[in-house]
Amino acid sequence: MESAHYFSTSPAGPFTRKPLTVELAGGTRKLHTSSGIFSPDGIDKGTAILLAEVPAPHPHGNLLDIGCGWGPVALTMALLAPQSRVYAVDVNERCITLTNENAEALGLSNVVASTPEAVDADVRFDTIWSNPPIRIGKGELHALLKLWLPRLAEGGTAWLVVQKNLGSDSLQRWLAAELDSSFTVTRESTAKSFRILKVRKASHSPQ
Repeated sequence: MESAHYFSTSPAGPFTRKPLTVELAGGTRKLHTSSGIFSPDGIDKGTAILLAEVPAPHPHGNLLDIGCGWGPVALTMALLAPQSRVYAVDVNERCITLTNENAEALGLSNVVASTPEAVDADVRFDTIWSNPPIRIGKGELHALLKLWLPRLAEGGTAWLVVQKNLGSDSLQRWLAAELDSSFTVTRESTAKSFRILKVRKASHSPQ
């Protein structure tokens, strides 16, 4: 039922918070979730693989979670990089509320969840992590990634986890063709039925 309407701005049904205990960034965290959002009962397989496989985010830059849900990716980034500023975006108002509340519950003042439109267009991101919402459809997914990936800072890196049978290889090819020559797109690993794609923006400064 949740998958039918978690892309909605205002999901159907009551917004009733439910307790959720999960492992994030090496610790047990007591948070809240609700119906009408993606993976309301815990961390889905794709997100778990992303969190387990990718390197730590930039320690003090601007970080981004595209499609934050109840916040597992954004909260992990904030826990691992407490000097950073973590932007978490979603169209679902419940997701935005839950991510902000869960950040507050963990004492994380470096997380701000909002709609995409609320993020200053001049902000550039040093690290992007996302389990992108493939099921919104190819056109909307492409528009979403074209909105955010070009906003990587020089030397910045995006990590995307995508299920193989939902088009990870074709998405990799599309990204390589769509992004300009300052970006490189590679498949970094395959775990279970998921691929992890890496998008890197070239740095013009000496390495």
